Amino acid sequence: MADPLSFGISLPNRAVLFGVPFEELLETAEAAEATGQFDSVWVGDNLISKPRVECVVTLTALAARTRRLRLGSICFATFPLRDPLLLALQWASLDVVSNGRAHLAVCNGGSARDGAAWRHELETMGVKSGERVARVEDGIELMRAFWTGEPVTYEGRFHSYSDVTVLPKPIQSPPPIVIAANPSEAMDPAVQERIMRRIARYADGWQCDGIPLATFRESLVRMQEMAVEEDRPNALDHVSLHIMVNIDDDVERAKRGAQEFLAHYYGATGGVDDEKFADWVAYGTPEMVAEKIKSYVDAGCTTPVLRFASHDQMGQLARCSEEVLPQLGRATAAVPA
Repeated sequence: MADPLSFGISLPNRAVLFGVPFEELLETAEAAEATGQFDSVWVGDNLISKPRVECVVTLTALAARTRRLRLGSICFATFPLRDPLLLALQWASLDVVSNGRAHLAVCNGGSARDGAAWRHELETMGVKSGERVARVEDGIELMRAFWTGEPVTYEGRFHSYSDVTVLPKPIQSPPPIVIAANPSEAMDPAVQERIMRRIARYADGWQCDGIPLATFRESLVRMQEMAVEEDRPNALDHVSLHIMVNIDDDVERAKRGAQEFLAHYYGATGGVDDEKFADWVAYGTPEMVAEKIKSYVDAGCTTPVLRFASHDQMGQLARCSEEVLPQLGRATAAVPA
């Protein structure tokens, strides 16, 4: 049975590089929780390729300022760069501190072909680009083994541990690990199949962003079939979509506002062409934004995670809570002043 529909808010933890006080991110999360309409808060992860306040540290601060929201990562891109033992302890500690609210979404991170910043990060961390996928698969299995609280002995290609016990155990048994990936029709079909098979075999769910609706629907159906083949029929109960949102009754102003935010946040054009923008961003009137989100919910998304593509985070949160989410089945609630 799929997870019930829930809504997440994605906080721009790179924004502190652009003069946004970190306290403002915490206040936004508190306000989102106070509406009663959001169920989770998510932040991104990179090291030096896209500098930001570090993901686990940020989530720990959010754990201290919230009581109910689940705490998740949007594409934990450094997963193949980190030692699984250290990360297992950090994530278990986050789960303890938050009383069982941690939700890890991992990905391969950027490859050396994706640009100089990614290449430099891989070289700095001593990880070969071609090792990333295998490191993700090994890391997931090791994290789950460490979270049992039992001694772990492992000799592998990248890591070696002898009789290691990681404590404390997480509150959740174990915390979910989902894989973030965007299967694309433009990919070699064999590569696309491997991505989907990896999710079906290893993950507790799927996270994606900027993916065309038809591709989203077709990929989810195929991965659910694969999960049954892997004897994991409930593996994809969690399906989260990271979607940019800019709410404005002036549709063209909403589009421009989102474009400006993404360009500022990601640099240059943000790598967002017109086609990607159309798939990634819900903009315009509350009705238009709700309709876009609903199309993915109807296709199987259980957790829309909304990033407000605007410099007015609190204003967007208020409009979303009062005018968008009620159209998607959430009761109207005003954001506290």
